[in-house]
Amino acid sequence: MKILVLISNVPDTTTKIRFTGDNTAFDTTGVQWIINPWDELALTRAVELKEAGGVEKIAVANVGTSITEPTLRKALAVGADEAYRIDAEPKDAYFVAKQLTQVAEGYDLIMAGIEASDYNGSGVGGMLAELLGINSVSAVSGIDIENGELRIHRDIDGGSQLLSIPTPVLAVVQKGIAIDPKIPAMRGIMMARKKPLNVLPAIDAEPRTEFLSYELPAPKAACKMVDEENAKELIRLLHEEAKVL
Repeated sequence: MKILVLISNVPDTTTKIRFTGDNTAFDTTGVQWIINPWDELALTRAVELKEAGGVEKIAVANVGTSITEPTLRKALAVGADEAYRIDAEPKDAYFVAKQLTQVAEGYDLIMAGIEASDYNGSGVGGMLAELLGINSVSAVSGIDIENGELRIHRDIDGGSQLLSIPTPVLAVVQKGIAIDPKIPAMRGIMMARKKPLNVLPAIDAEPRTEFLSYELPAPKAACKMVDEENAKELIRLLHEEAKVL
């Protein structure tokens, strides 16, 4: 079985967000880039499946400029066998999915995180499956291989499903796919330097959306202190201002 994991290159969650050009562009100055947390958990599960046997190869793929290569090298250090970078700015979900069709053929299982932690669009996985003409499964919280076949655990309202899925299939994974992200060992880091990182040119694809401007969320209101004896005022604030009652 061959697995492809889609990798987004996102700012570290502690990054202080700033915009430039009159709030029309994200300021990348001083940003530390990481593997999107959902994609990192997907990669962790893929490596676990390979270590358990039954997986021939794990590849990772990303759409981005050269600044994404350290992120891909980390994915190789975690346990991927090869990486693909499609040399283009990721303009929107459709554009990214279209670019990924170049490398997504020939895999039994494609894994995508439910969303990226920067734009939270949740669109690439489903779009890619549609462009490839293969089945996709959302809300995947577990993947196992039994007797060469995929068993997919999926969360639904009020319970869960256990599915037997023919390949190829794209799984959009969420919480539960892996407990903790796999941390690369020193041996993995050294080996990653010798693993192939293939760079491909972008293909023609028109984005379907355009970002016109950005704005930061409004600052949180100052904390209001209420005397412990004044329960009536506390209830009023919770009802009229916090609107939680």
